[in-house]
Amino acid sequence: MQIELTELAALLSGKQTETQSRDLGNQIVVVDRGFVYVGNVTIEGDMCRIKNARNVRKWGTTKGLGELVDGPTKDTVLDFYGEVLVPMKAVIHFIKCTPW
Repeated sequence: MQIELTELAALLSGKQTETQSRDLGNQIVVVDRGFVYVGNVTIEGDMCRIKNARNVRKWGTTKGLGELVDGPTKDTVLDFYGEVLVPMKAVIHFIKCTPW
């Protein structure tokens, strides 16, 4: 709880430093302009770093992204990107998932 309050205070004061980082583990990341990535996510200051990132070009689902939390379907199309940096202001939401 203390870490969350410190991070919130830093955000509100505009003094968040690049050294602040938080590992979120494996996530599906929905980004502004329709991009969807999956990978290992770390928040570093005002940036979201996605390691072992794959772009989900085609979901291949019938009931939305939630179907992908345990891995891709047979119809999912992925493109390997390696590492992606996304500004946090462009992140729409995260969906926790198992490693793919």
